[in-house]
Amino acid sequence: MHDVQIRQEIVDRVMARRGKLHWFEQFDPARTALIVIDMQNTFCEPGSPAEVAVSRSIVPNINRLAGELRGRGGRVVWVLHANSHWGDRTDWELFFNNVVSDDVKLRTAASLAPGKQQVWSGLATAPDDITIIKNRYSALIQGSSSLERVLRNLGIDTVLIAGTKTNVCCEATGRDAMMLDFRTVIVSDCCAALSDDEHRATLETFIQQFGDVLSSDEVVRRMR
Repeated sequence: MHDVQIRQEIVDRVMARRGKLHWFEQFDPARTALIVIDMQNTFCEPGSPAEVAVSRSIVPNINRLAGELRGRGGRVVWVLHANSHWGDRTDWELFFNNVVSDDVKLRTAASLAPGKQQVWSGLATAPDDITIIKNRYSALIQGSSSLERVLRNLGIDTVLIAGTKTNVCCEATGRDAMMLDFRTVIVSDCCAALSDDEHRATLETFIQQFGDVLSSDEVVRRMR
């Protein structure tokens, strides 16, 4: 896991602005969903084209938090990424033609082909869990997935964001969740990035403007 803390200067800034550090003191588990993002082979498997090595270390925390939430009537949603491709063309040309090189593009596109996505083997799923496929960084941007409709139909008002990368798909989905009026939390020890600095940057930005940042232990205490 990332061994980082929000810097004191950020804490001081938040306290001066709003008089408290954390956004939320209590959660209703029945209206809460754990959204676990991109914990699949493309990002978790050693040697994979988009490997985030730290992602494997957060598995026990995600499993524990998911179990706690299920036991209190909450929901767990696994959000996996897929992109369609036809020959040398894909459904996200801007990404594949600019973010990755040609050889990485082919490996990544093959890895993300629809139908290949499964929750990472170390994670414990349950029959009532929900799996959703997205095709952009944010699962909540228009056209990316059905996540918003699913959450609304389940009566969810609070989302706990976990998975990888902290500063890409987790942050993008979390920002959009707040914009759509969901109470949003980045679970700090259930997210993984490529570096401590990138992970901390998201935590510090998020707690100031987009939602809360809590450890899995802090989330559990607020559910009790």
